[in-house]
Amino acid sequence: MDGFLLAMLLVAALATGGRDQLMVAQWAGALGQSAQLLAVALACACLSAGAMAWIGAEFAALLPRRAAQMLVAFALAIAAGELALPVRIKPPAEPTRSLAALGIVLLARQIGDGARFAVFALAAWTVWPVTAGLGGAIGGAAAVTLGWAAGGETLARWPLRALRLGLAVCLGIAALFIGLNARFAAY
Repeated sequence: MDGFLLAMLLVAALATGGRDQLMVAQWAGALGQSAQLLAVALACACLSAGAMAWIGAEFAALLPRRAAQMLVAFALAIAAGELALPVRIKPPAEPTRSLAALGIVLLARQIGDGARFAVFALAAWTVWPVTAGLGGAIGGAAAVTLGWAAGGETLARWPLRALRLGLAVCLGIAALFIGLNARFAAY
C-alpha cells in the first residue's frame, strides 16, 4: 500500500507542469476537449507507468539489495535532473488530428520524464512493484486530466517552474540520502 500511495502522490505532483501535461493542455485547446483525446492521454499515462514499474522491478531483481538501493538513488537523481530542466513546449502550428500519432508522441515524452523515473525507483524499492505501477498510472492520469481540463492558457498562469524546481531539490536530497544509505549501511 505504501508503494501505491507514494507513487500516486509523487507522480501526480511530479507530472504537474511536465511536458506531457502541457502537451495535452495545448492539444485540448487546439483540437477541443474531446473524450477521445482524454482517453488517449489516460491510456498513455497507464502504459508509461506500467512499463517503468516493470522495468524497475526487473532491474532491481537482478541486483543485490545495496546495489538495488543505489539504482533507486540514481533513478531519483535522474528524475530530479529532468525536473530541473526548463519545460519549453512549442504550440502546434498545425496539430494532427490523428489520435494514434498524438498517443505515440505523448507516450515517448512520458517514458523519459521525471515522474516515470520516480515510478521506476519506487518499483525497484517496493516488494510488490504492481502497486507502484498502479499508483503511478492513477497519478499520471490525474495530471493529464488536469491538463486536459485546465487548458494551456490556465496552466501558463500557474507557478509551475517554481513547483518543479522545489520538487527537483526534494528528489535530489532523497537521492543523496538513499545513495549514502546504500553506500555506508552496515548490513
